Amino acid sequence: MNASYTPYQLHFRKPILTSRGGMSYKDGFYLTIEHNGVRGIGECSYIKGLSIDDLHHYQEQLQSLCSSIAEIAEDYYTERKLPEGLVASFPSIAFALETALLDLQHGGRHKIIADSAFYAGDQDIPINGLVWMGKEDEMQQQIEQKLADGYRCIKIKVGAIDFDAECRLLEGIRSRYTREQLEIRVDANGAFKDSNVRDKLTRLAAYDIHSIEQPIKPQQYLLMHQLSRENIIPIALDEELIGTHDKVFKVKLLETIRPQYIVLKPSLLGGMASCDEWIRIAEKLGISWWATSALEGNIGLNAIAQWAASKSETIVQGLGTGTLYTNNIPSPLYIENGHLKYDLKGKWG
Repeated sequence: MNASYTPYQLHFRKPILTSRGGMSYKDGFYLTIEHNGVRGIGECSYIKGLSIDDLHHYQEQLQSLCSSIAEIAEDYYTERKLPEGLVASFPSIAFALETALLDLQHGGRHKIIADSAFYAGDQDIPINGLVWMGKEDEMQQQIEQKLADGYRCIKIKVGAIDFDAECRLLEGIRSRYTREQLEIRVDANGAFKDSNVRDKLTRLAAYDIHSIEQPIKPQQYLLMHQLSRENIIPIALDEELIGTHDKVFKVKLLETIRPQYIVLKPSLLGGMASCDEWIRIAEKLGISWWATSALEGNIGLNAIAQWAASKSETIVQGLGTGTLYTNNIPSPLYIENGHLKYDLKGKWG
């Protein structure tokens, strides 16, 4: 068994604006594991300023992993166990390793990660249309395009431009579409302050919002608990989960805050098995979840989609990033009428 890694740089069709600044491209690595002529591939996808990966020692860790891949693979295939230090300090590498090993186990050629009706072409995954941050007119254009493309759930970033302008955008949508016709999710990326968060949630609630992701910055546990309990708008934890890997602390976090939803990003949380643990804990507490991609290319997106489709959860997922790039790897994944689909006749580039 041999392993190697290759750097990549994916270029956005147009620069995007996030709460951590603008991006015109995204760096990462592909991890390849080969055994008896079969090759499995995973994607190391990290976001500077958001991922907790130790980027100063990233390639050093990849080299170490590749040199000991036989022992790591044996542990994974017998116990479904990834190295704990990898999950804690290099969650994106852990996700890539897990993906590559599952791909290898399923024969490599078709990038099967989990048996599901999605891979068989019998199930589509409903996804939200993401409206990126920008000027008011630019965001309005994005909204119109998502509606024209058939999305019945859109996610809008808030807290980036003037809040009154953001409310005007939401008011314009709700004047045309009811809650039953169109689901609206908003994501504040921790932009609201403890002094104004309730006022802003109350204003947003007037537009029949499905949920808000991370209204305040992480680690404000008491306030986040209060907001979840008050339920002005259902709360979804996102950045709050990043960096928590021990099961005891996962349980404590969710028991303390008791959000209505959690948002799972395998690249940021240490892989699919780690997310499975979040799901088991959340479901015991009556907390729902959905999966979201974190700017992965098609290798990572395919893994997350197949993993999410293998679950019983039917809520709209956040998996529509595959078309963001000009040089993404060609794949059987495609989006139609607000659904992510897998073309059985399609091929991997």
